[in-house]
Amino acid sequence: MIKDMVPFVHFYDQDFVDMYDRSWVWIDELWKQGTEANGFNGSYLSHPGQTTFNQYLSCFTSLFLVYSNQNNSPFPLLDYFYQKQEANGAIRGEYSIEDGKPVFTAANPEGIFPPLFAYVEHGFYHKIGNKKRLKDIVPILEKYFSWIQATFQKPNGLFSVPVEACQTGNTPRDHVYYPLDFNAQLAVNALYMSAIGDILNDKELSFRYKRIYFSLKTRINSMMWDPETNFYYDLDIKENRLNHKFIGAYWTMLAEIPNDERAAYMIEYLHDPKEFGTDNPFPGVPVSSPAFSEEGNGHCGGVLSVNTFMVIKGLEKFQQFIFARECAIRHMYFLLDTLHPDSETIGDVWEAYLPNKEGYSKTTEIAGFPRRRLMPFASL
Repeated sequence: MIKDMVPFVHFYDQDFVDMYDRSWVWIDELWKQGTEANGFNGSYLSHPGQTTFNQYLSCFTSLFLVYSNQNNSPFPLLDYFYQKQEANGAIRGEYSIEDGKPVFTAANPEGIFPPLFAYVEHGFYHKIGNKKRLKDIVPILEKYFSWIQATFQKPNGLFSVPVEACQTGNTPRDHVYYPLDFNAQLAVNALYMSAIGDILNDKELSFRYKRIYFSLKTRINSMMWDPETNFYYDLDIKENRLNHKFIGAYWTMLAEIPNDERAAYMIEYLHDPKEFGTDNPFPGVPVSSPAFSEEGNGHCGGVLSVNTFMVIKGLEKFQQFIFARECAIRHMYFLLDTLHPDSETIGDVWEAYLPNKEGYSKTTEIAGFPRRRLMPFASL
């Protein structure tokens, strides 16, 4: 059985162990082989209704497949995107599962998605220890970063991409020109490119990306931080802060952008039940937001495992280990309660969950939402 091939976990709650084992069974069932038509060499984790290879989902998929003892290798997923790199360095966010061609939309004409490759590859190295892989992919990641700079960086040093590129669903983000989360994700990317340079003992690479990182960090801190509410915000085209809080602001903590004082303010919002401190951590917008709904309202009041994972990793950067562990366990209980709503019924795992009770987030604003058995999110 698949559970005999992957690491065994010990935990005081056997239900969690069973859910862990069940996750690997589902992963095995959803494991598919690439085709000659789509050009995918090897096999990959699919999900019900999949029509594209999605860069954002693939990055998060890779973060947990690395624990599979190579039974379900994460490498082909990222290598597929690297093989698709264009002469100018572009790597598009989605490729058709039918023919492997890039998928563009009117709302995101360049097909840019959150740039997380360096963060994931750094994690690979610390789990697998394959330095040769890092050497091989650095030129690809450098060309990709250069394309992002040439295409999306503005004279003020920040980056402007369509909100659709940020993968935040129906979260209200009208008039956003400089998305906070995308700029913080680029800072994460630069931070880990610098770290990869250190691993490879490439001082020039490390210094170059450290300089890019600190440049972004300085601009995010000076332009996107609001000293009155003690929070980071998106900017409009005139560089005015748009005072709508959303969970994507916590990418700044993963990027180590706030100092300890600012981080303490942000962490307090996570504790506050009137803000992000719901029973199931953490909703897409705070309870105080008009867009929040106890029924989820898609990404707004909905709790996505990928967001909770990101916040937890940010908390760890600021030594909030006890709180981070508590949040992880609380969230997993909501997954468990929805998976087993009663002793007679077996439920499923979903793209998003409710903030204060068992069940999944609902909305009429996103077609097909929430996606069932979306393992790239649930397995995190």
